[in-house]
Amino acid sequence: MTEFAKMDVFFLVTTIVVIVLGILVAFVLYRVWQILGHVERISGEIDKETVLVRRDIAELRENVSSKGMRLRYLIRFFKGSLGELFRGDKQ
Repeated sequence: MTEFAKMDVFFLVTTIVVIVLGILVAFVLYRVWQILGHVERISGEIDKETVLVRRDIAELRENVSSKGMRLRYLIRFFKGSLGELFRGDKQ
């Protein structure tokens, strides 16, 4: 085999490896992009739920400070706020 034939085989194999690695890197980057999109959506939902929990806690504080500590306020708080956590999106 001549030196030029060896070089041609080397460059052919190298080109194939570079193309395959490029495809793999593109696939990995695509999956990372999808995962980041899911993380962004989940963090938006967490932000909305945080606002609702803050509102419920503020309501609980207001009831306790104005009407005293009553068991029904705590029960209503836990049924309303934390009950949604265990029910999930079954509506």
